[in-house]
Amino acid sequence: MLNIVLFGPPGSGKGTQAEKLIDKYKLTHVATGDILRDEVDRQTDLGKQAKVIMDAGELVPDNIVIDMIRKKLEEHKGGPGFIFDGFPRTVDQARELRKALSKYDENVSIVISLEVPKEVLMERMLKRGKETGRSDDNEETINNRIDVYERQTVPVTYYYDKKHVHVSVDGVGTIEEIFKRIVKKIEEFETYH
Repeated sequence: MLNIVLFGPPGSGKGTQAEKLIDKYKLTHVATGDILRDEVDRQTDLGKQAKVIMDAGELVPDNIVIDMIRKKLEEHKGGPGFIFDGFPRTVDQARELRKALSKYDENVSIVISLEVPKEVLMERMLKRGKETGRSDDNEETINNRIDVYERQTVPVTYYYDKKHVHVSVDGVGTIEEIFKRIVKKIEEFETYH
């Protein structure tokens, strides 16, 4: 199985690249936001627990998110692999993902960080805000989202550095140029590991 963790700050093009990787490698997309919404919509036990917490404006605790991820892994075990988008966001979540995958004798194959300078991120998201009318694409909110990413998620890359599965990819250029860089890293990684 090919199990990819895709990291990148808001505006890095992570969602676009995730879709292209899913198409190329036939991976199952594991995006925590989508999983949470699906569980809530289907009114599962986990979804009901999550809804109460989300309705109170709180973050859904790791244990509920991890249970949802485990369920997704179980539903798609034996497939070509997974792409984790927006997860793990903390070192504790990374450890839990390792445990969940090890149940199937699997692990994270490669962790890809899209590297984009802050000024480029700002420019991309302000442009997106104008084009789509997204109210959260304003300078103050964008700065806060980037700061949260740097504080909370970047330390997870150090965890994966120690496991020798983390690579950085230049996230500036056309969608196709960036995609080719990512695929090259995956293919190099598979050759040497």
